[in-house]
Amino acid sequence: MSSLEISSSCCNQEMKLPLSPPLVEGSAFVPPGKDMNEVEEKSKDIIKFTSEKLSIDEASQLVISPVCGAVSLFVGTTRNNFEGKKVISLEYEAYLPMAENEVRKICSDIRQKWPVRHIAVFHRLGLVPVSEASIIIAVSSAHRAASLEAVSYAIDNLKAKVPIWKKEMYEESPSSWKRNKECFWPTSDSTT
Repeated sequence: MSSLEISSSCCNQEMKLPLSPPLVEGSAFVPPGKDMNEVEEKSKDIIKFTSEKLSIDEASQLVISPVCGAVSLFVGTTRNNFEGKKVISLEYEAYLPMAENEVRKICSDIRQKWPVRHIAVFHRLGLVPVSEASIIIAVSSAHRAASLEAVSYAIDNLKAKVPIWKKEMYEESPSSWKRNKECFWPTSDSTT
């Protein structure tokens, strides 16, 4: 994420002031004159569902910590084909209250299984063109093994448990809603 600056000229002198970063729930405030390493940094879970284009840089910057030596990322993108059909975009819908709650549970499960510091889960809703990200998961930890395993666990469980629906839009055939193979919910074609 690039640093933003405000320029102000006063008395023919230019002064640049950095803008404050956005506040994230659970983030620690560093008092002036203190080094970040001297302040107890709270762990944070950042969950975002948006119709805006996702930023890999933003997700990774939000999980960086001076006490961590690893940031692991998963970026899921729209591919241009599926079973021989040309895909032009994906469309995602979600039941947000339940989706956010399920992602929080996944973050909690990760924290019980691995010593991670920060977790960011961004999911795009609406139309997602080919090559653009539909999901970004970023996890920081002291060592790589924990963050790599946590990212893998997060995407597998998100696909299985979070109420997000995907519709594939094809160039020359009707669009099709897709069910995640990992999803545990019963479908109309399953027996009861």
